[in-house]
Amino acid sequence: MIRSQLIARIAAENPHLYRSDIEKVVAAIFDTISAHLAAGGRVELRGFGIFSVRRRSVGRRRNPRTGEIMTLDAKSAPFFRTGKDLHKRLNPDG
Repeated sequence: MIRSQLIARIAAENPHLYRSDIEKVVAAIFDTISAHLAAGGRVELRGFGIFSVRRRSVGRRRNPRTGEIMTLDAKSAPFFRTGKDLHKRLNPDG
């Protein structure tokens, strides 16, 4: 599902809300989550999951084509861990 599909689904389930208001709310939620992660924080949505930032340390890798050893800079990458309820919905038998 992409952002426009999410907005359309929320609008269909809530006909009393204006689509423009739904777009603003969805944008505000995503912007807030992104800003908090960019600041190094963690966002926990109970039952859904946890968004956090993982730090990747400096690394050395070999280019398979040339054999040259390269040094990679430290990076930050987003990470998502499913919550208990979402995990159960995805795996009902286990």
